[in-house]
Amino acid sequence: MPGPTAGRATGSAPSRIPSVVWLVGPSVLLMALLFGWPMIAGIVQAFAGPEGFTLAHVERMVADPYFWPSVRNTLLLIVVLIPLQFALALAMALLLRTNPRFGGLYFYVWAIPLAVSDLAAGLVWLAVLTDRGYLNSVLAGLGLTPVPWLAFDNPVSLFVAVLVAELWRATALVLVIVVAGLQGIPKDYEEAAAVFGAGPWQRLRHVLLPLLRPSLQVALILRTILAFQTFAVAQALTGQNFPLLVGETYRWYTILQNENVAAALALVVLLLSMLTSVIYLRTLRQAQT
Repeated sequence: MPGPTAGRATGSAPSRIPSVVWLVGPSVLLMALLFGWPMIAGIVQAFAGPEGFTLAHVERMVADPYFWPSVRNTLLLIVVLIPLQFALALAMALLLRTNPRFGGLYFYVWAIPLAVSDLAAGLVWLAVLTDRGYLNSVLAGLGLTPVPWLAFDNPVSLFVAVLVAELWRATALVLVIVVAGLQGIPKDYEEAAAVFGAGPWQRLRHVLLPLLRPSLQVALILRTILAFQTFAVAQALTGQNFPLLVGETYRWYTILQNENVAAALALVVLLLSMLTSVIYLRTLRQAQT
């Protein structure tokens, strides 16, 4: 014969289901309205025509002379930018971990770009790199020949200009995540490794980096997704001379006023972001096991 405890347990089980639904339901509904419905609408718009399903918008996107250069420039920017950002952020975070004098001031100065919008950062670097900008003024003052950093016929200098501007603007985000991860690692691990004869590089490779893997994974996925969305900095510095995928989406939507091709380009950005995130997760999971 079941006792009173069993009766209360079986009687309270059904009451938990509505409470969970009320707690999780609003969040699920909000996420569906903010992300799910716009994504479905964009997919439908990319493949919808007057007579139903069509690939005409995708074909027009691929045939555009700026499409493949924008894909190449976006992937090249990510391949070069992400490792530089992580190396620089990790170096700055390790420097702060040594508790240098005025370390708090260094952190706040390095974190200033977080408060600067993409377009504002592009305009700042435009004032630096334009033909009569601050950098060429310094060169002229030193008796050197000014350099056309943003010349349309020099793709290398255009790429370097966008790279430097994005490196200055977005490294602070990685720095904040890495510093937060390092604060959760006790220094006892490093001290114990040093007692057993591990050098600075060995402590970094075998102690700090494995313990930092969760923070680095979050920062890597977040920065890669945001790097795919790079637009305002490149637009302010180079205009159409250095096309990127999000910039092409903007051009098709606002200038050419073709929402269908713009939706197809946005879908390309979404697929590339999801693909890289899956690759990161699988690679880091295999490295951890």
